[in-house]
Amino acid sequence: MKEWNKKREIRRSYDLSATVYDAQYSEEQNAKIKAALSHIPLKKSHLALDVGCGTGILSEHIGRSVKLLVGLDISSKILKEAKKRTQRFPKIALVCADADSTPFPNGMFDDVFAITLLQNMPDPVLTLREMKRVSKRHSIIAVTGLKKEFSLSTFTRLLAQAGLKAFAIKTDDQLKGYVAVCRKI
Repeated sequence: MKEWNKKREIRRSYDLSATVYDAQYSEEQNAKIKAALSHIPLKKSHLALDVGCGTGILSEHIGRSVKLLVGLDISSKILKEAKKRTQRFPKIALVCADADSTPFPNGMFDDVFAITLLQNMPDPVLTLREMKRVSKRHSIIAVTGLKKEFSLSTFTRLLAQAGLKAFAIKTDDQLKGYVAVCRKI
């Protein structure tokens, strides 16, 4: 029950901030996305999942580079903002769902992204395992963790507990978080 209380609180927070989210965070989000994408070879045949997609900022970076991008978020109001941003991209679908229990079959996605999500989740390892579950065998999973919430050792330990091996981690001073690009192990 405590987990759902946190999720309701997070949903309410994002519902309230949906219309101003980009003004507050788009620069930071874009920096994290660019850092992750520098290590990810996207392909036109790929199915990609953006877990905790927020206002759909990732779509501007990969919306035309993949076969389909699915944006998933628990906040319906932030998804309304994402719909405005993504309407010019024909290969994007938005889904309102919980990141810990996605409505997708095992092994569906080639690339999975979770940019600025983990600190909002009651059990980050559960969330990472769900991302791993819906990814294909040789998928790339890009995930960030805020420095104010996780030390680098805690962040890498969470990845390992979920069965992910980071082959690139960016931690420079310009980013407020760690950017890890991982493979399933």
